[in-house]
Amino acid sequence: MSLNQLISILRARRGLIGLIVLATIALALGWVLLRPANFTAKAPVLLDVRADPVAPNSYQPNNISPSFMSTQIDIVKSERVAQRAVRLLPPDQAPMLRWREQAKNKSAPDLWIVHEAQQKLDVKPARESNIITIAWTGKSPAEAARVANAFAQAYMETSLELRTDPAKKYADWFDGQVKEARDRLEAAQSKLSSFQEKSGILSADERGDFETTRLTELSQQLMAAQGRGRRGGENSAAVMESPLVNNMRADVAKLESKLQEASATMGSAHPTIQRMQAELSTMRSRLASESGRVGSAADNSFVANKARERELQQAISEQKARVLSLNKQRGELSVLQRDVDTAQKAYEAVSASAAQSRLQSLSTQTNVMRLASAVEPQDPTGPSPALALLVALAGGLMISVALALLLELINRRIRSVEDLSAVTQLPILATVPAAASALRPLLPTSRRLSLASRRSLA
Repeated sequence: MSLNQLISILRARRGLIGLIVLATIALALGWVLLRPANFTAKAPVLLDVRADPVAPNSYQPNNISPSFMSTQIDIVKSERVAQRAVRLLPPDQAPMLRWREQAKNKSAPDLWIVHEAQQKLDVKPARESNIITIAWTGKSPAEAARVANAFAQAYMETSLELRTDPAKKYADWFDGQVKEARDRLEAAQSKLSSFQEKSGILSADERGDFETTRLTELSQQLMAAQGRGRRGGENSAAVMESPLVNNMRADVAKLESKLQEASATMGSAHPTIQRMQAELSTMRSRLASESGRVGSAADNSFVANKARERELQQAISEQKARVLSLNKQRGELSVLQRDVDTAQKAYEAVSASAAQSRLQSLSTQTNVMRLASAVEPQDPTGPSPALALLVALAGGLMISVALALLLELINRRIRSVEDLSAVTQLPILATVPAAASALRPLLPTSRRLSLASRRSLA
């Protein structure tokens, strides 16, 4: 369809187009004049993402994610926040007066009022920031500002409750755990004290090294006594090692050698031989007497040494039993001490968690802060009358043009040379312009072109 054809169609149906445009403008004017005035107040709140000094280990997002922001928006729109906001509204002012009057005939008046407050609530996040705008639309500026501020305050209080309520429950639970941990610690300390009193050991390291050193010393003494354990006799080691006996044996050997030399030249009755024999007999008697004395002393020392060995062996056996018993007691003491240390650590950890939860449950601050209170709006919500009329004019033009084209397609007429050429499929040799204007299109025919007329023209 060319521009000339479109202009021809619009000119032919200009009456319908004008009627539709006027009707649209009239409807828009009536809506502007009759619409109720609504006012929207906005209360912006800020979500702080800094670490909480009361609960530094709690989760705090570094950046506000879309899911976190959506969760906060859903909390603002929740029924819990709406109920709190309704309770915050003064009952003797609008809109509570109007809502209570309207809710008299409802089955659940309080629930109906809450739903009515939620209907006109609008919550939107600011783009690329941590700000949420809480808007509420009412019939008067004061009413809109009052309800918007109530929703903002209710959201802040609910956010604080969502943080402190779990902490209160945890604090109550931790109090029970602290009591149980304290009981376990007291029981472990009581067992340790009883064992220390019974065994006489105050620490696992006490007396252990002393008893072990004592056992080592006794073992060394036993080894030394066993090294000295030798019997006496003429050929005993004690006799052989005696300097006096060795000297006397040397003297006897010299005298025997001299006697043999003298016997070679002298007879047995010679006085020298007899004197030497008597002297040799005396020296042998003294040697035997000294050897017997030294051997007897060695025997006595051997007997005494054996007795000492038996005493040392018995002392070592008793010391070993004492060391083993002491090691067992030290092991039991170490186990009891570890139980006390474990119970102490558990008690300290639970106490710290209980104190942290109790401190967090007493917190009066939240990460939601109000940037500004909602103020009474000066202008009503919605487009201005001029804008509404302009929109109605544009909409009426589009609707009327679309309707004119639709009617033209349903009942096609010849309105220009192009229409005639398209219908007959023949070239147009000449045209006779209208007397009024050369641009005036052909007058519309009073009948539709039938298939027979098309054939006759062909």
